[in-house]
Amino acid sequence: MRRTTCALAAAAVLPLALAGCTEKSTSDSDAITVTATDSTCEVTDTEGTTGHNTFAVTNNGTKVTEFYVFDDGDRALGEVENIGPGLTRQLIVNIPEPGDYELSCRPGMVGEGIRQAFTVTGDSKAAADADGKLAEAAEGYRRYIRSQAEALVAATGEFVAAVKTGNVEEAKRLFPLARTYFERIEPEAESFGDLDPRVDLREADLEPGQEWTGFHRLEKDLWVTGLQSDSNAIADQLTADIQELSDLVNADAYNVDPTRIAGDAQGLLDEVATSKITGEEDIFSHTDLYDFQANVDGSQAAVAVLRPVLDERNPELGQAIDARFAELDAALAQYRQGDVFVSYETVTEPQRQELSRLIDALSAEVSKVQGVVAEASGA
Repeated sequence: MRRTTCALAAAAVLPLALAGCTEKSTSDSDAITVTATDSTCEVTDTEGTTGHNTFAVTNNGTKVTEFYVFDDGDRALGEVENIGPGLTRQLIVNIPEPGDYELSCRPGMVGEGIRQAFTVTGDSKAAADADGKLAEAAEGYRRYIRSQAEALVAATGEFVAAVKTGNVEEAKRLFPLARTYFERIEPEAESFGDLDPRVDLREADLEPGQEWTGFHRLEKDLWVTGLQSDSNAIADQLTADIQELSDLVNADAYNVDPTRIAGDAQGLLDEVATSKITGEEDIFSHTDLYDFQANVDGSQAAVAVLRPVLDERNPELGQAIDARFAELDAALAQYRQGDVFVSYETVTEPQRQELSRLIDALSAEVSKVQGVVAEASGA
């Protein structure tokens, strides 16, 4: 979970329309209203029906908050992050099966959040998919996630080996390369309970008494403090956590809803807008541009599997998204030297502002995809 800067005009993870930091999005008339403060999470209706449920989440607190819909085992069915004070964001979640779920507001975007039960009634409702395009999208995205997880296991193994043999320079070289595969699929990792914090928590987001593990703990060891007495143990834990992620996405039960794929596409851009642009993500190594590119790549892959649906229902939107991705990729290419990105410290403030503008322009288009997919599913 991330602390964020509202001044960057971060897009919501699953909005129907991009909203800046000073404006509110228009709520769906059928939306369940969620009013969050720093200590409360009030919901107008704790019951929903099978199919797509829309939540309009307003933050009346002083801290940036986020909102989740959880299934059993803390598996996130949908989430909307980076809701600044005074803002409203929309979240569409497809819940095809009746049962007991949980809603959670997380003031400050940390901790377990303020939770309450949410009951879904109605008949089992699979999404309408007469021509099979949604099923093809889900299967294509599932293959993509699994391929990235497989590469992540291998790349993390090489990185960990360098750490454990004390080869600091090689570990530094491999650090951003291993993270690339994680950053492409991070929204899926975030859906599995506390797995994402174990792998990717930043020092600034530690809660009192919380153990710090994962990539960023090793990043500090490599770039700032030198390898510590427990660095090998941290590296072993990272190996185990990455393998757990791979096992989860390769399990027969792992599935993805097309509406969530669209949410992942937006969520990855949100990651860029809130931590990569500011340099908060890789604060010790300044390898943020690797993560920046990986988030963009993952977003582009998510949109790509949905293109048959977009091309059928809104081809102009698909073309506009292509153009925005091309503009951003060209801008990022300026910071490459061969296969290596320059240190983010060398990127000037005006250059960062231009990258932020391009991300906002892309987000404004990608934010429309979820509505198109929800309409196509008819659930």
